[in-house]
Amino acid sequence: MSTSTPAPRLPPEALSDLRGLVGERALLTDPADCWPYGYDNSRRQALPQAVVFATEAAQVGGVLALCNRLRVPLTARGRGTGTTGATVPDRGGIVMSFERMARIRRIDPANRLAVVEPGVTNEALQQAVAADGFFWPPDPTSAAACTIGGNLAYNSAGPRAVKYGTPRENTLGLRAYTGAGEALRTGVCTTKGVVGYDLTRLIIGSEGTLALISEATLRLTPLPEARRTLRATYADIHAAAAAVAAIMAQPVTPCALEFMDGAAIEMVRRYSDLGLGGEVGALLMIEVDGPAHCIDEAGQSVARAATVPGLVEVRTAADAAEVAALWKTRKALSPALRHVAPKKINEDVVVPVSHIGRFIDGLERLSHETGIRIVNFGHAGNGNIHVNLLVEPSEMPQAERCLTRVFDLVLELDGTLSGEHGVGLEKREYVRRELDPVALRLMRDIKRQFDPNDILNPGKGLPIEA
Repeated sequence: MSTSTPAPRLPPEALSDLRGLVGERALLTDPADCWPYGYDNSRRQALPQAVVFATEAAQVGGVLALCNRLRVPLTARGRGTGTTGATVPDRGGIVMSFERMARIRRIDPANRLAVVEPGVTNEALQQAVAADGFFWPPDPTSAAACTIGGNLAYNSAGPRAVKYGTPRENTLGLRAYTGAGEALRTGVCTTKGVVGYDLTRLIIGSEGTLALISEATLRLTPLPEARRTLRATYADIHAAAAAVAAIMAQPVTPCALEFMDGAAIEMVRRYSDLGLGGEVGALLMIEVDGPAHCIDEAGQSVARAATVPGLVEVRTAADAAEVAALWKTRKALSPALRHVAPKKINEDVVVPVSHIGRFIDGLERLSHETGIRIVNFGHAGNGNIHVNLLVEPSEMPQAERCLTRVFDLVLELDGTLSGEHGVGLEKREYVRRELDPVALRLMRDIKRQFDPNDILNPGKGLPIEA
């Protein structure tokens, strides 16, 4: 769907200026060429008036100066893997794609850092730094396609966040251009630094509404020597939630702690032989990593913590083949969901770990009351739950009402409406439920300081002012 008022038409001289800035081969103006850059992985789409491909930092500043002069919106884009409409140019204007700005500038093993451009894919970075014995902890499911710029824009993390943190904890500094077109350097090249306000963390997660990142200095972590993979099955979600709390309370922090509820397991059973008995109502996938000499003890410590009333079985993989077998259930989930319903509303909320059981119970009640099928899985170690509403087209109005009640439940349990997918357009009007008026006012003031003409991804992230 397309929303909001389109920007003024770009005058011919503006297109000429854009060609001068980025070159003829880095500018698209034909609607047929521009449409692929008008949507992301949400249901939304809108046609930009032009698409430019930045290859150098100076081009970012030049295009921003042009957009400020003409008061034309500028929407940044990586590979369009986001799910909230944050890269959809719903007000027209210009889309700036960073997919060609994909150089790894420097890998510095001695200082455990890498300097990269925003168009580098997560997978390409991981492969490059692995040669020196390192990794960058954020690992979204879309790592093969998503870009570092997109990871930073959404603060997207993935399973490893439970131990290693999100992009905010793993980024040392940035080079960026504010919405006013001013070049900006934030952060440090060291692991300590407290001079001035933390603009790096402010820009990360701002969904391209404050500044456009042209370079990032990332903090690297040494690759672990060894890893152990376990699968624990439980009679119900309450037993699994108790196990999560117990696992997170003992000294060995897992590098992944994923869960599937009973509805998710039942969905997969219809399309894949899981080797799970009918008594299984919840599942945890657990990985620990660390030095080889203590990995067995670490695995045993987690297995002991996972042994709570309601446990059905804990299995530890003995080799790579068994690791793949244990992960089979989790990997079978997404293909199974595609068979169930033509539409899926995929939300990513967070509740305190101790409230996971209550949250899933509440979702089950909602499903029964509304008739909407709800399947839940996600990152149990930090309470980041992916709530999937599976609906037919005719059920969309009812599904929207159900979603509102899902968000009510999240906030009642002291949770937050987005863990790593961002806000964009999809959750924009729900933000008032979580943020108080003073916080919203301060955030709008910050937006005006960075972007006085409101040309940088306008209308995303924060509710429209009345």
